[in-house]
Amino acid sequence: MAADIRSALDRRVFLHLAGGAALGAALTGTADAAHSAPQAPAAPPATEPPLPPLPDQLAGGVVTTPDAPLRPPRTNRAPAPDRGSVPATLPFLFHTAGYRTRSDLPESMQPWRDRPTAWAHVTPDGDHTYLDASGVLKYRPRRTAAGYDQPVSQIQFALGCLTSHRTETDPSRRALFLRRAKTQAQRLIDTRVEARGAWYFPYPFDFTHPSHGGVSYRAPWYSGMAQGEAISLFIQLAQLDAVTEQERALYRSAADGAFASLLRADDAAPWVVNRDGDGYLWIQEYPGAEPGTGDCTYNGMIFAMFGLWDYVRATGNTLAAQLYDGACTTVDHHFPALRNRRWASYYCLTHRIPTPSYHQHHINLFRQLHWQTGNPRFAHMSDVLTDDFPAGFVRAGSRAVLAAGTHTLYRYATDADGDFVASEGDAELARKKVTFTRTTQAPVNRRRRIRGRGVAYRIAQGAYEGWWAGEAFPRVFLVGEHLPTTYRPARTLTFPADTLVTCYRPSTGRRGERTRTVTFAKPSSAPFDRRAIVNGRPMCRISTGALTGYWVPAGKVATDGR
Repeated sequence: MAADIRSALDRRVFLHLAGGAALGAALTGTADAAHSAPQAPAAPPATEPPLPPLPDQLAGGVVTTPDAPLRPPRTNRAPAPDRGSVPATLPFLFHTAGYRTRSDLPESMQPWRDRPTAWAHVTPDGDHTYLDASGVLKYRPRRTAAGYDQPVSQIQFALGCLTSHRTETDPSRRALFLRRAKTQAQRLIDTRVEARGAWYFPYPFDFTHPSHGGVSYRAPWYSGMAQGEAISLFIQLAQLDAVTEQERALYRSAADGAFASLLRADDAAPWVVNRDGDGYLWIQEYPGAEPGTGDCTYNGMIFAMFGLWDYVRATGNTLAAQLYDGACTTVDHHFPALRNRRWASYYCLTHRIPTPSYHQHHINLFRQLHWQTGNPRFAHMSDVLTDDFPAGFVRAGSRAVLAAGTHTLYRYATDADGDFVASEGDAELARKKVTFTRTTQAPVNRRRRIRGRGVAYRIAQGAYEGWWAGEAFPRVFLVGEHLPTTYRPARTLTFPADTLVTCYRPSTGRRGERTRTVTFAKPSSAPFDRRAIVNGRPMCRISTGALTGYWVPAGKVATDGR
């Protein structure tokens, strides 16, 4: 481990803001002072952890060939829902809380724009997915098995291709991305089942999940996740300039048919929408065998909600707006049941199985609900989940600072990369005390919560490679900005009255990190547009006023009244 001691502290600027005024008010009084924490060198810009791969809807389950083949796709009927039986009312009453879709969301923050299909994956050929001769994505349980249509996989592949089509500059690649998306959409249209005035997209194989009781289906079966995601696909295709007017009409009709399935209750089959015993709406990724039952899966529900958001923004449909409001209300209400304090969140309400592989999805999905609604409640949920079980990712070259003195280092039972293994449970293998006579830096390659303990850093090189040091500012902290989250719209933080709060501004290369200590006679508020782990602490970045660009420790202020 390389040692590094700073010869001088960065210049600190302390400012007192006069009692209770807004942050844009005049500043009074200045003074220089030293800071007691070990000083961190300048860090590179923050890098968000890469999004985990999209969930495999069939992971952990068993796919088998159905006893009887499904009917062949229809080819002799006009692709339009039966307008005489399309539902014109909500399926039932459910709780709402006034959530609305925002109309000013930038393109980059709209649904699915964070999931482009890479050019290298435009023709998949993996263990479970491949393209057939017509360009349709197929699912196979293993390479030697026959392939099946799998609606969610086809839809998500198509949506990724649409995102890449929007940003690709090479004409031939751009055209192929669009062709892939249109091919998946056409397969959904061709294989649809029309029932109850709606379009349903069948799963043509039997499926059982051994650890999720109730998930046992005989083909054909249906998923609310596929129904909602199909709406996104058809709406987004219809909005492209590159489609013909005939295609646009087809896709709008298909979106209408898929949306109608979310207006059919669980009083007849098929169905994908119901309400729980407390009157909250669910779009069921895995509907139950009986009315009112289902897996109540969080990620499947929210991915389906994105289809409602797309549909409302495109059509202004009031029923879709009410369904979206009800779905947001459900997610809000059941957040305490989703959360698993200081560990990975639960996959679904019914089985409550902590699932680390889905936790980062939950963080990202709540962040997107904040963008879509503008409501800070969802941003707060994303923050809470980030602190409970942060992504282990750290950017290359990350360093931790260890203050002079004695530290306890640990070894834990993990995989080779330092990640959690359920069978090992992060068991402690060894510990030892080390003493540094001066402030020391160590390269690290993981920052994550250890099961049953706090957040820790895994040392990447040197005499202590593979050992973990617990995060404890100011004695042990990761240098720079980590796990950033951008908010739109900005949120509000409030300084408590008569309390000294030190704010921080990172070094810029021309000058070192600066601090300002502020106090107000009355609670005083400021907008913030970003949250991150900055030098080992959750902090909020003020976006306007006298403290623009300064970071405030989240534990020193209230955020959105909390």
